[in-house]
Amino acid sequence: MTMADSNAQQGPASGASQHHIDRAIRHVSILVVDDEPGMRNYLTRTLEPRCKKVMAAASAEEASQLLDAHHFDLVLLDNVMPGQSGLDWLEEQRRVGLFAEAILMTAYADLETAIHAMRVGASDFVLKPFRSNQILNAVNRCMVQKYLRRENFLLKYELQADSLAARGRLIGTSPGIESVRKTLERVAPMPTPVMFTGASGTGKEIAARTLHAMSDRANAPFVPINCASVSPARLSKDLFGDASQDGLLVHASGGTLFLDEVAELPLPMQAELLRVIEDGRLRPEGSEREMPLNLRFVFATNADLGAAMSAGTFRQDLYHRINVVNIHMPRLRDRVGDIPELAELFMGKFSRQLGVEPLALTEQVLLSLARYDWTGNVRELKNLIERSLILGEFPPEFAGLPDGEDNEPVESLHAVERRHILTVLEACGGNRAEAARRLGVSRKTIDRKCSMWNV
Repeated sequence: MTMADSNAQQGPASGASQHHIDRAIRHVSILVVDDEPGMRNYLTRTLEPRCKKVMAAASAEEASQLLDAHHFDLVLLDNVMPGQSGLDWLEEQRRVGLFAEAILMTAYADLETAIHAMRVGASDFVLKPFRSNQILNAVNRCMVQKYLRRENFLLKYELQADSLAARGRLIGTSPGIESVRKTLERVAPMPTPVMFTGASGTGKEIAARTLHAMSDRANAPFVPINCASVSPARLSKDLFGDASQDGLLVHASGGTLFLDEVAELPLPMQAELLRVIEDGRLRPEGSEREMPLNLRFVFATNADLGAAMSAGTFRQDLYHRINVVNIHMPRLRDRVGDIPELAELFMGKFSRQLGVEPLALTEQVLLSLARYDWTGNVRELKNLIERSLILGEFPPEFAGLPDGEDNEPVESLHAVERRHILTVLEACGGNRAEAARRLGVSRKTIDRKCSMWNV
């Protein structure tokens, strides 16, 4: 715990530091608990212009009533009050469900008070009397620490999950991917739940991250959970939390929660998730209070949820609640025009990571890749490229056969290029500038190709 130094500089904060404080606390809801009217008014006047919401209580009993009716991010708490001390009240509220940070205000900063404050979950304390810049600095410090704890928790969770899609992006200009991209652009500004379906390896998580990046939640967390990768007991604690630890639903506040392999959720957890989605509130295990949630829910599955409902392993009411917008991810064999771009991306990425020279993506290699039946989809292509780089060569079926051993006629790479560019141009309604943007080439290149093809 840190203590606001009562001997700190008493002058007003500089413009730069004040801007930093205002930015950190402008979305914060604060409850002030103090029996002195002058102190309540002073803190309210100081905080109201800078915070989302400020409410005040003159006693522990009044503060408890406000907590039952409202959600607060932070409590500024006087320790010496008639009836019940601030620390005793804080300890009691932690047991029944107080989710807010707490800063203790006291005129007596002895070691016993500091230890008691730490034990009941106070984040900081300030010594009375104090100036406005001291309390603002304490509030700012408290909230910054909270945000850092959340970022660290989510970073550790994502590193443990080892998500391959963490830094991926939706690649390709095939009609199937363009249709997905167009749907994402339309639904991104809305809070509506989205369900991604499709075979394993088709890029459902990457599409979900693209949706998040397009939305107004892009600067808030994107939290992925694979429902099939952990035990039900751990999944429940990770997702919903308990009295001792916030779950991912809380840590993802303001952002997007992505539940992959949602068909693997146990039935009791499905019922709890349905209640959270419908009410927009969460009651952690052991708590008597609910807390509001501000989340966008996104789901993915490669299972047949219709069959799962018939078998009684997936709730019908949950299905209809989460399947508002369904986006089906195409298989790789249905978007072969994207294979050259994907192969080049993976080749560049893994050659840098492995510190080896890239393999040549010759015309014969690309044609062999285009003719292959990718049962593992984009994930299988990525693994093939990485494995080939490690071994220093492509497998024989992709490296090209000696003359005369492959009698099946193949389309030339120039024909593949022509078909691919014309397909994108058609998808853009003939707009060459837009087609050039999607293909990542100059407008002059498109004009030259079209002139050459008499288009």
